[in-house]
Amino acid sequence: MTAEGFLEGRRLQLARGVLLQCIMGGYPAAKFYGSDDGDLALVADPAQIHPLPWSQEPRALAICDADELTGESSNLSTRGQLKKVIARYAARSLAPVVATELEFFVFAPNTDPTQPFQPPVGLDGRREDGHSAFSVSSNNGLRPFFSEVYKCMAALGLPRDTFMHEMGVSQFEINLLHGDPLLLADQTFLFKHLLKEVALKHGLTVVCMAKPLAHTPGSSMHIHQSIVEIGSGKNVFSDADGQPTAMFRHFIGGQQAGMADFTALFAPNVNSYQRLCHPFASPNNACWSHDNRAAGLRIPASSPVARRVENRLPGADANPYLAIAASLAAGLYGIEHELEPSEAIQGEFQVPDNLSLPCTLHAALERLKRSQLAKELFGTEFIEGYIASKTMELTSFFDEITPWERRVLAAQA
Repeated sequence: MTAEGFLEGRRLQLARGVLLQCIMGGYPAAKFYGSDDGDLALVADPAQIHPLPWSQEPRALAICDADELTGESSNLSTRGQLKKVIARYAARSLAPVVATELEFFVFAPNTDPTQPFQPPVGLDGRREDGHSAFSVSSNNGLRPFFSEVYKCMAALGLPRDTFMHEMGVSQFEINLLHGDPLLLADQTFLFKHLLKEVALKHGLTVVCMAKPLAHTPGSSMHIHQSIVEIGSGKNVFSDADGQPTAMFRHFIGGQQAGMADFTALFAPNVNSYQRLCHPFASPNNACWSHDNRAAGLRIPASSPVARRVENRLPGADANPYLAIAASLAAGLYGIEHELEPSEAIQGEFQVPDNLSLPCTLHAALERLKRSQLAKELFGTEFIEGYIASKTMELTSFFDEITPWERRVLAAQA
């Protein structure tokens, strides 16, 4: 849109079906977004209009709400869904606080998708071999890229907590500072967009797939969650003596009640389950624990004022608006219904059957399809539309024969 048109307040409209467009570009049947495929209004959030510092020509990006022409938020909008969840907390004089940890890989350009990704050639003329996890010098070969990433983050007002090299080959992680869930979802979206754009300038490829490399850890988007009282700012997960509260237990109970139903929202792609099939540090379960990374719900070691619940299921490929909305909605459901969690687990453990989660996209979509809880919290229109779009993607995947099948199965009698 031209700057003149934007500043004049010209309305930008978008067909409803675009909110259900699948990743290959197609659309599910029109019944899922209204047979007329009428327009939505894109309404810019005044706090989320950003000149783009990496652009050579002056350009800006505006994060918008997708609203019906009658003024209410579209049920198909994931940002709108998150705002509704936050409003449900506010109705109880509560405000959720979240932080996201996003992992990603930096690769050389990959022009042939049949070939594996490779780490880029660094300033030292070599490719990383995977021995740089948590090293203070691990990104020296990518210093120009990361220097511009830091400058662009500052220009966009994205505060960063820590940046580190992760376990994978040329894999990195950023921790964004905790705050309002809508703000953190916006910041996570902006950061992922920034990464890809700056990488292109430097002849690199940033990949936020959940599992881009075999035999290598995948990329997560862990969500840290706490709740404070509106007004006092008190963390309701801790009482006056610094002990866990009933609301803390109920929040965990709600998380456990929703994780299996919502797995397809946290792990939205076929590739998501490649990450989850290696359970340590990518736990495919609804167990909870104090500081145990094998649990899907981890309570990090912290002071009582910072007591929080970390949802470790979402991958880097998850929609941040939807993943945060689903996690917070499940926690609020537990508070509203005073759900009690299972016993906490520690050390090595076997996942009970009732706390295991779907391990394929097909199974996760079938679970979501049967979920009355999902329809209650997000509406039938959104859930059925989401399933329709993801089913198209799954069908497209099954329409291809993989190199593994040709390599291993072709010689079988």
